[in-house]
Amino acid sequence: MKYWLMKSEPDAFSIDDLKSVKVEPWDGIRNYQARNMIRDEMQPGDLAFFYHSNTKVPGIVGLMEIASEPRFDHTAFDPAAKYFDPKSNPDKPRWYLVDVKYIRHTKRVITLSELKAEPALENLPLVRRGNRLSIMPVEKQAFEHILTMEERPAEA
Repeated sequence: MKYWLMKSEPDAFSIDDLKSVKVEPWDGIRNYQARNMIRDEMQPGDLAFFYHSNTKVPGIVGLMEIASEPRFDHTAFDPAAKYFDPKSNPDKPRWYLVDVKYIRHTKRVITLSELKAEPALENLPLVRRGNRLSIMPVEKQAFEHILTMEERPAEA
C-alpha cells in the first residue's frame, strides 16, 4: 500500500463534494510528474489525504482511498471540457486519472503551517520549497504522524 496527498481547490472540488458523491474521478491532472504517479504507482486500496489548496487556510481536510485502477482521463478528449488537450486522443492518450472514494473528514483542518512546523515531516514533499505538485507521495511514517496531529488542539 502507498500513501498520497492530493490537492484540490475547495471552490472547484471540496471534501464535502467528495462526501456527497462518495466516489469521483480525480481528473484534470496536467503535469507529467503527477500523471506518472497516477499511471505507474497508484493502486486501488492506497490511501490519500485530501488537501484544500488556494484557500485562506490551506491544509489536510480528509481521507480518501484510491478506488480504481489508473485509466485514461477522458476529459482530455472532449473539446468542451475544461481540461481538453488537443494533443491527446484515445489512440495516444497523454493523461490519466483514478477514482477516489471518500473515507472521512479529518477531525479538524491540519494546516500547512502546522505541517511545516513538524520536524518529523521535514521530508514531506508538501513542505519543501518550490513543490507545487497537486499529487505527491507520503511516506508511511509521515502519513501515520499526520494522523496523530488530528488529536492535537488546532493552532491559534
